[in-house]
Parts: sequence; C-alpha cells; structure tokens
Amino acid sequence: MIYDPLIHNRRSIRLKGYDYSRPGLYFITICCKDRACLFGDVIDGIMILNNPGHMVNREWLKLPKRFKNIKLHEYIVMPNHFHGILEIVGADLVNAPADENIDKGHPQGDAPTVGDMVGAFQSIVTVNYIRGVKLFGWEPFNGKLWQRNYHEHIIRNRQSYWRISNYIKNNPANWEKDKLQNQ
Repeated sequence: MIYDPLIHNRRSIRLKGYDYSRPGLYFITICCKDRACLFGDVIDGIMILNNPGHMVNREWLKLPKRFKNIKLHEYIVMPNHFHGILEIVGADLVNAPADENIDKGHPQGDAPTVGDMVGAFQSIVTVNYIRGVKLFGWEPFNGKLWQRNYHEHIIRNRQSYWRISNYIKNNPANWEKDKLQNQ
C-alpha cells in the first residue's frame, strides 16, 4: 500500500504543547491489544489476578525505583486493561495549566515524560509476559501485548482526582457493563 498522508497520518491524542515531564497528576489507561483478557478475571465484582496479572501489578509498583521523581496513587489491573494515577513529584493538584497557558519546551531538560514512564512499564511487562509464555505456558498474545497507544488525562483539581480514584476503585464492580461494551 502506498503511503497517503490523508489516510495514514496519526494524530496525537496528547495535549498539544504540554510538557508531560512537568509535575502533576496523570490518569493512565493502557489496554491489551484486541482487548484480550490476559491478566485474570472479575468474579462477583472482585478482580482476581492470575500470574500474569500479579506480574503486571509488581512491575507497576517497581516504577518509582526506575523513575525517582514519581509517586503512584490508585491503580488496578483489570482482565484486559490497566488504570493508574501517576504523580510526577512536586505536583500541586491544580498545577495543570489552562490551554492558553501551556508551557512550550521542556523546562526540566531531559526529565522523563509520562510517555517515557508508560513506555518503560509496557516494555518491561511485555518482556516478562513473553518469558512467562515460554517458561510457564501463559496464554500467548497476538503480535503485540498492548494496543498501539495509551490514554492519559491530566488531573486538574481535587474533584477530578476523587472522581477518577473512585472510578478506578469501582472498576471491577462495573466490569459486566464494561465487558458488554467491548464485545
């Protein structure tokens, strides 16, 4: 197929001009490719992790050792996706600027971005999952473990933080509704 920029141009879903290395709170959602349920199951509204799900959980908790400037908040490993709140330290809950005040460039130099952190997490989990397939017979995945991109939302205030935190906590209880939408 010949490259056609009108068809093949991928638009970024990131906030244009925003410095994703700046202190702040970010809500992250990462989905398995093809919504494959590889990390466990929800039974009676409770997420039951399988061995791959426990590995994903462990690798998320190790992220602050790799990136010293982050704290982890509420998170959940679901059968076919992951939700988490990541804080780049130094954040004030209201420090994400309005669109007209977005910083240009990277004032912190080569500070890791949210994308760097999510990319490292996805990569480490993928390598460990492949090892699990080979050594422990974990269910193989089709081509790639994760969808091409991830969703992120800049948390701008306390109300948004609590709404998202509750959404994460209640995600297993709402699995049946979610599962029906993803079929």
